[in-house]
Amino acid sequence: MPTRVAFVGVVALLSLAAVARPASAAVEVTTGAHAAPQTLFDDFTYTRPADLARHGWIVRTAPGWPGVVGAHWSAANVTFLRDAGRRGNRLLRMSSWTDGTPAGTSQTQVCHARKYLEGTYATRVRFNDAPSRGLDVDQLVETFYAISPLVAPLDPNYSELDWEYLPNGGWGLAPPTVYVTSWETAQLEPWLADNAYATATGSLDGWHTLVTQVAGGRISYYLDRALLATHGDRFYPEVPMSINYNLWFIDGGLLAGGTVRRYDEDVDWVFHQAGAILSPSQVAARVAKLRRAKVAFRDSVRPASPALASPCNF
Repeated sequence: MPTRVAFVGVVALLSLAAVARPASAAVEVTTGAHAAPQTLFDDFTYTRPADLARHGWIVRTAPGWPGVVGAHWSAANVTFLRDAGRRGNRLLRMSSWTDGTPAGTSQTQVCHARKYLEGTYATRVRFNDAPSRGLDVDQLVETFYAISPLVAPLDPNYSELDWEYLPNGGWGLAPPTVYVTSWETAQLEPWLADNAYATATGSLDGWHTLVTQVAGGRISYYLDRALLATHGDRFYPEVPMSINYNLWFIDGGLLAGGTVRRYDEDVDWVFHQAGAILSPSQVAARVAKLRRAKVAFRDSVRPASPALASPCNF
């Protein structure tokens, strides 16, 4: 999540214009004979933060990594709004803001329970290239990811699968760039990263569906039904992860001082099916079916036994 300088890893670079190969027709693969699907679906039809908590979501308030050192994380940065593009639909909005100083910087993170491993992860998000308030002068990261705690430096069981969009560039790249990253492990101080990642350059301003498939030692990332990257080997996750969104600023990427700038990331829905590999088309069909049935929230994904702690601080 924090940076893309890897001491060991695999790198792929491409432009969004080249990400044009649609996902091929896929057959659903489910582990366990005749097992009832274990599904998480949330349509975020909420009006207040307490509704999120009731369905297992945590809004971060703990200080720390990633982002600007000395910034704070605020639950007040999460709001809900009507979807102007779909009658009756509601959206979750994360809003992070800065005046260019650490004390004047507020970042946002939302986390679900740590109980997800193999299967299909998907979400529909709206990335924004420009701030909703103020000048467009800061480097930030708009995300969707799954992660486990980093128990110790270079923890061999650390697991993380990232989607990260940098509308104003960063990490050595100037244009808008999306990263997909699969992690073996990391060390924060001094910084060391062992990961495989791919990037695609070009604006992603607007709505996009992100799909991550995790099964059989392979991780595949699909952007709007087009395969962006596939990773595997030691980068395959070993332990259950939580599902997360966050919106944070790159340390050293702020314009010092000035008036407040506010940036937003919106979420329409999130979907996970444990133990099943679904194509982007199959995900879209499942979500449409749930919506037709007026299902606003479903969580039948079984927790680990005993249940794992679900920190929202990374």
